[in-house]
Amino acid sequence: MRRATAITLLCSALLALAGCKSPCRELSERLCECVEAFQRDECIQLVADRERSIDTTDEDLAACEERLDTCTINRNDRTTCDLLLTDEGKAACGLAR
Repeated sequence: MRRATAITLLCSALLALAGCKSPCRELSERLCECVEAFQRDECIQLVADRERSIDTTDEDLAACEERLDTCTINRNDRTTCDLLLTDEGKAACGLAR
């Protein structure tokens, strides 16, 4: 009985995690907020397609997680996209080389 309960809880947790997006995908989708509205869905679909075709390392995920904290694109304020026009903004969002 305990084993069945433990397995059920584990499966539930894995299903819940499966719906979560990686930090890299979240960051990329945040950048999609800065394209024209008619291109946004296509941008998000492209991000999803790329995520499936690229293996990300733990280092990649950690870097993306850091950029989520520094990339201040706000979907409700399109003027925040102007950040991407500056060197500092590009670095903050992971677009600088």
